[in-house]
Amino acid sequence: MLKLINIRSNNVTKKVESYMSSLPNKRFYTLDEYFALVRQSDERYEYWDGEIFCMSGNKKEHVFIEEDVFITLSQLLKGRNCQAFSSAIAIKVPAAPPFRYADGSVICGEVEFEEVGGVDTLVNPILLIEILSPSTERYDRTGKFSIYKSIPSFQEYLLIAVSKPCITQFVKQKDGAWQPNEVIGLESNLYLPSIDRTLSLNDVYQRVKFKSE
Repeated sequence: MLKLINIRSNNVTKKVESYMSSLPNKRFYTLDEYFALVRQSDERYEYWDGEIFCMSGNKKEHVFIEEDVFITLSQLLKGRNCQAFSSAIAIKVPAAPPFRYADGSVICGEVEFEEVGGVDTLVNPILLIEILSPSTERYDRTGKFSIYKSIPSFQEYLLIAVSKPCITQFVKQKDGAWQPNEVIGLESNLYLPSIDRTLSLNDVYQRVKFKSE
């Protein structure tokens, strides 16, 4: 029987266990079973080779950063034909079907969605954001970045640290290479070429208290 990990809410646990008990005794989930679970739950789940992983249940600092990045980007994009999305939006990643969840994303121009298993999936993000945690940082920097590169519209990647005010940026160049950059400190600003806007780290971390403070 496939294991479900990182399920933090008792209500969600009961809901998932009820759903699982209705399934035949299998060694893995099919995609149809996964889609049924995603459609009936408010949580975010990702599917990997028959295993299902809950992507919810982060620490408060992660939640604060995620919310403030979304609010800040939405304000920066006012008056432009661009839109910021939260982590609730599924993203189509050709190299890792059926879809994945980022901690944030931005599109410019017409928003394209594709229905995958009954789930509306964003097709054309230009900017993707991941907020780092000890358990996922290595994967976000390597494996997840690698599969995100299969998205044709993808131009810029932000990795936001939680333990200190630091953002690592990767920008796609004309030759296909990804140029890295890193900014540190609450007083720092980061120019985002994909949307032609500047992000203040003070806005990103406004509700986070660091140990030095």
